Amino acid sequence: MHTDWRCDNCGDVPPFHVAEHISAEIVDSVLRQPAPERVPFWCPWPLPSGWMVTGVGWAGDDRRGVRASAISCSGPEPLGGGPADVVLIAEHPGVGLGTRFAGIPGIDPGYLIAEALADPSGHAGPHAKIKAGGHPTPLWCVKSPEDRSAYVSEAKGMWLYAVAWPASAGYFLAEHVVLHDLVEGVPPELVYGAPSPYLHGRA
Repeated sequence: MHTDWRCDNCGDVPPFHVAEHISAEIVDSVLRQPAPERVPFWCPWPLPSGWMVTGVGWAGDDRRGVRASAISCSGPEPLGGGPADVVLIAEHPGVGLGTRFAGIPGIDPGYLIAEALADPSGHAGPHAKIKAGGHPTPLWCVKSPEDRSAYVSEAKGMWLYAVAWPASAGYFLAEHVVLHDLVEGVPPELVYGAPSPYLHGRA
């Protein structure tokens, strides 16, 4: 017996759990999940104006602990076109949660970053620059379905994904975003909003 989920394309993957609602208490309970190798829960902090935390999820089981994390945030679309959603994912290699939300094949994005670096148009990137855990972190935009934009990097020895809906919401990452690891402390001023439809299955 094992607790892995079975993906037709990728094989065994850790089960994914999403909290039905979001609040400070729910975030605190998720952060107490066992994790032999602590996985960051990345959250923009301070939150850009009008943005809220709208969901939290994790991939893993009781046997191996948390292997990947997901935090969703929602707010005004940077180009003024309506609401926007961004899901931030941290994961160990071989989990595949980030590629699942990005809508791209496989379980690791290394080949996509290689493609971005070899972009013949001369726009090899990085395509965005943020701070994660106090460190400058470059992000590369990788190929994804037209309804979203997906950026990939590495932070704290794990993959870091930022997936935005609609695609133009990727400009969120141009706003001097600073990511804070909630494992190191949850700011009491965090604002919570209605659950993100993308974290809850729409993606």
